[in-house]
Amino acid sequence: MKKIERKNQAILLATLLSCLVLLGSKINSEVVFSTEYFKVKIDERGYVISMQDIATGSRREFSPADKPSPLMRLYDEERQQYFEPIKAVYNSSYSKLELSYDNGSVATVRVEPKDKYLKLTLESLSPRNGVDDIEWGSIHTNITNLLGEIIGVARDTSEAVNYAIGLMALDENTLGGLSTTIGDAAPFQYIIHSPDSTRFPLPEHLHEGQIFTLGGDGISDVAFYAHKEPYYRIMYGNAAAVDHKGRISIAYHSRDRDREREVLFSLIPNMKANIPNHLQVQRVPGVDFIGSSVAFWGSPDDLALMDVIQTIVLDEGLPYPKVSGKWVKDPAAYKPDALTHGGRYDSILSYTNRLGFKTVSLYDQGFLRPDRGNEGYIDGKDFAKKTIKLSSGALSHREFSDRAAKLGITIGRTTITNSMAPGTKDTSPIPSDSIWYQQKRLLAKEINATDTLIYVDDPTYLDEIGSWEGHTKELNIVKIGKELIHYLGVSESAPHRLLNVTRGYWDTQKSAHSQNDTIYKLQVTVGWGYEGVVPNLQLQDEIAKHYADVCAVNGLSYYDFDGQEFLFNNGHGYYSTKRFFRTMFDAAEKRGVPHIRFTGATLSEGSWHYQSIWNVGGGKNLYDAETREWGSSTSQGKDLRDVTYANFFPVGMGGNFRITANSKVEEYEHIQAVSVGIGSTYSLILNQEDVESCPEKDAIFRVIRTWENARSANAFPKEVKKDLVNPKRSWRLVELDQDNWKLYEVIDGVLANERMLTRAAGY
Repeated sequence: MKKIERKNQAILLATLLSCLVLLGSKINSEVVFSTEYFKVKIDERGYVISMQDIATGSRREFSPADKPSPLMRLYDEERQQYFEPIKAVYNSSYSKLELSYDNGSVATVRVEPKDKYLKLTLESLSPRNGVDDIEWGSIHTNITNLLGEIIGVARDTSEAVNYAIGLMALDENTLGGLSTTIGDAAPFQYIIHSPDSTRFPLPEHLHEGQIFTLGGDGISDVAFYAHKEPYYRIMYGNAAAVDHKGRISIAYHSRDRDREREVLFSLIPNMKANIPNHLQVQRVPGVDFIGSSVAFWGSPDDLALMDVIQTIVLDEGLPYPKVSGKWVKDPAAYKPDALTHGGRYDSILSYTNRLGFKTVSLYDQGFLRPDRGNEGYIDGKDFAKKTIKLSSGALSHREFSDRAAKLGITIGRTTITNSMAPGTKDTSPIPSDSIWYQQKRLLAKEINATDTLIYVDDPTYLDEIGSWEGHTKELNIVKIGKELIHYLGVSESAPHRLLNVTRGYWDTQKSAHSQNDTIYKLQVTVGWGYEGVVPNLQLQDEIAKHYADVCAVNGLSYYDFDGQEFLFNNGHGYYSTKRFFRTMFDAAEKRGVPHIRFTGATLSEGSWHYQSIWNVGGGKNLYDAETREWGSSTSQGKDLRDVTYANFFPVGMGGNFRITANSKVEEYEHIQAVSVGIGSTYSLILNQEDVESCPEKDAIFRVIRTWENARSANAFPKEVKKDLVNPKRSWRLVELDQDNWKLYEVIDGVLANERMLTRAAGY
């Protein structure tokens, strides 16, 4: 009997312990992770239900009570359906969170708390059950101030709150935005969002999150910017978005690229000139969402960039380009560039050196089209072509860059990115087989070299004109074998044939083609000097390496990537962009070229880490120094200021502020004050004849150099910058020595409110 009692007691004890374990699991089913500034709580379903500021004693809560955030969602692209987590189990011994979903899939996510951020990595997903894409978030916040839609950040910049929450991709295939993003590049459009509902209340006919198309005809990029009202927010991504209450959510996603698919894509889908086209998307073997990783962080807003984001970038080995030894995202490293005008270069390097600038953009040399046929030699292998005109004799790029290097100055050119123009190696007279295409069809009947009756097996989508961008009719091209053929339209009735055919387009060879030969409707760029076809990813890699060769051979270290949006034209969006710039930077490093400084036609999550500046446009569209406003003729200045500032990127003032006979010192004192205050760069137009005609030339050079020296010394505290950015105020900066400056406010022509500025430690 005693043995039986002991056995029953043991069973009872085991049962009680089991119940306690189950009870304990239920009680402790929520899991908490903390960093130095941030505390996150995840519930038993896999939802973020609390995000707290632990940097101060406020313990402010940023997770909306009515809107918990799924840590990770799954997406079936074919069915256009999300799957939400329904259960979460955390194994603290292995730092792994197991998430179960309503489609039967189970994901394993490694959670690694770091000092400044949480590192989340998807280690497995099984079974997939139709999942094509995974989405980190969306992480919903109650922040309503600034949304960083490019890098995925919600910011409250008020002194009362001063906090930011963000995500950042830690691998190339994890992209800012939602799984539903067509072509992996978010629509370029306006949304309604007031950054401060008290200062900028919405009119009754508008509501938060409302979408509007851009202005203009869809072709003129200046006309896109059509709303000066502060609550019209132009969007360059969708890594952050707002709901109907103006609350900001952030998200990243990762796609299975190891499959063929088709998208209906346009970057500007709501405009007649840019209606979506059906694009085949190239399969990329081995590129999948397993291994997708993000940094999830929260911190005081004024520490976010230099303390948290910089730590993430360095610790995770993300791109870290530098200028003068400093990270290009460091506001102390922001620096204007010289932009040539007029074709005379005798004094350009001297001007640039006196200004304290480090780069000369040879803008008046026109487009540098990527042509792998020249092996990187812009001026020929013997450098015989002399395009840089000086009174003492013309120079090649190599000779001019060597002169510049002696002054610590680099030079660069404007390109058309990956647009392969007619007459270059990969297009004509023998086109590459690695040109990408929108559609692939078969030739229904054989043709000889002069036939213009070209019958196709399937007319579907062949009536679409050229690219999604501008739909340039002269770029409506198919490729059969090694021949390019222009056409416009497809017959409505069977047998279907191409209409208005021109054989041997772009000087390619007219040839006979057999029945069932493949017809490729090519993916193209736009007209107006940008004409070209788009490479597949492998050829695009070679073009990226070509740009590195051009730098190494000719001494270039700067590019203005006009047509940068062409990197989206293959349907891989920000992945394509990351891959292009990573390939270029890696190839350049192997060839002994330091980090390449570049601007371009756009800014995206794909280019943010690599891109130094964004000086697009100019004149009164960007910053108007005469009226002292961001964009007096269009809203471009206001729009780009809001985008860049919210995304921790230097604001661009464009190609601007040309020195002429009438230029005054006070103008540049103001320009530099605003530039330092908000954190901006610009490209200073330098026409040698104009500069020499200016009586105040030397004084202007001294003023700009003084401000740039102080900026590089990080001598402007936050409270001073807030004053400088006010365009109604005027300033005078006096350099005492290389470490100290006096800043005066100019009131009615009198110097007042003297402040001492000193070089910051480490600068």
